[in-house]
This record gives sequence, structure tokens and C-alpha cells, in this order.
Amino acid sequence: MEKTWTVPELREQLKAFSHLQGKIVHIHSSLRAVGRVEGRGEALLELLIEFFTQKDGLLTIPTHTWDGSGVDLRDNVTCVGTLSRLAAAHPKATRSAHPSHSMAVFGRQERVDDFIKGDATATAPAPADGCYGKLYDEDGYVLLVGVGHNRDTFLHSVEERLNVPNRLSREPVEKTVIHRDGRVEKRMIHTHVAEGIGDVSANYPKLEPAFRAHGCITDARLGSAPVQICSARGMQEVFMSIHQKAQGQELFADLSPLDPGLY
Repeated sequence: MEKTWTVPELREQLKAFSHLQGKIVHIHSSLRAVGRVEGRGEALLELLIEFFTQKDGLLTIPTHTWDGSGVDLRDNVTCVGTLSRLAAAHPKATRSAHPSHSMAVFGRQERVDDFIKGDATATAPAPADGCYGKLYDEDGYVLLVGVGHNRDTFLHSVEERLNVPNRLSREPVEKTVIHRDGRVEKRMIHTHVAEGIGDVSANYPKLEPAFRAHGCITDARLGSAPVQICSARGMQEVFMSIHQKAQGQELFADLSPLDPGLY
């Protein structure tokens, strides 16, 4: 019989994450990997909010809508899983006004508002001045809970900052942002592309050995799920070094391992 995790048990596990309190913590997750939780996903989300917003920290959860025509900030529609949907609907959430790659952000309102403001003018999925870029600027962390780096959207922001070729559409497309007050805004935004490759993020896991070699990742558990605690600043600096050494070589056409000489 599958174990049911209680909130006190999960709270005990979270002690391994105490060094992240006061930081910006971004979570990509699989609730199936976490396993059965007493109180279901709602209880897990409440615990994560309680824990990671201590000491003036921010908890951020992706609420992406890249598969549609935009985002309606009045609803809880997302395309990235159950925790995302719960976060979008939570009364304490402030959802950034990004038309395709929004986040639900929890914490002190003044800090939340400052963190999300760049998404209101974003013209690409993960620009340097948007939420994903600020994970690097503010020394944040990405938690991969039961998922791998193929779900690590932060790595798209690194490639955007590096201006890697064949990552953004040549022409922007129109997306709609419907604000909480009902105001409708039309935005032009470049979308993710990788012509000849398809889903480039499917090949990001090949970076994990490089990140581990440089101490960017530590391991923990949440429920039954393995968790990679990833330093955004560390990952970006390693990625940028690899990119420089590769001298324009396409690194993510497939899942073949990176040459260790690159890192």
C-alpha cells in the first residue's frame, strides 16, 4: 500500500531546506512523485507557502499558459500540472502578467510586486528583467521536485541572456493578458523555437553532470520524491562558461553527453 505522508512528516523533511528561507525559491514539481499527501495537494501547497515565505522569502510556482492564446489572471488555468493550478487559484498568490510564462508568487506584497514587475513588459518567454532572470540576479534557487532539468524553465532564461541562436521566433506573435480587473491587454511576444530540434528543453538534462561537478546541486527529498536543490546563480555561471568554450556549437540537438572538457 502506498504511504500517505502527513503534514508533520513533510514539515520534518523541509528542515533540510532551511538554508533557503529568506531566498527566492522556484518550484517545478510532480505531485505524483511526491506521493499521497494527507490533505492532498492543497495541504502541501499551504505547507510550502508557510515554510518558504518565512524570513521575508518568496515562493514562486510556474503558472505557464504557453499552449494557448494568452493568460487570464482571473482564473486558475495553466498547462504545467496540479500544483501550478492550485497555486494560480490560491487567495494569497499574486500572478505575474506574463502572457505565456507567468508565475504565482507568495510572500510580502511589496517584495512580490517588485519581483514580478518585469513580466508586465516581457517580449520573450524568460527575459533577463523578468521573473526567471531575477532568479539569477537575486541569488534564488530552483527546486526540481520529482522532475528533471527538462522541466527547468530557468535554463531558457540563461539561453535568452546569452542570445543563443535558434531559440526565439523571428517574429513576435500576439497574446492576450486579461487582468484581474477585467482589463484586456494585447502583447506581442517572441515564442520558444528550436528549428530542426523540436523541444530543446528535453535535452537540458545533459547539463546536470556539469552542474553537479561545480556544486550547483544538492539533493533532498519531499515525500517520496527526490529533490534537486539548484542554485540559479551557479547553474547560470556554469552554463555561460560552457557556452563560451563551445564557441557557437549547438549543444542541445540531442541527449548525447557533453564533452567533460567543456566544464
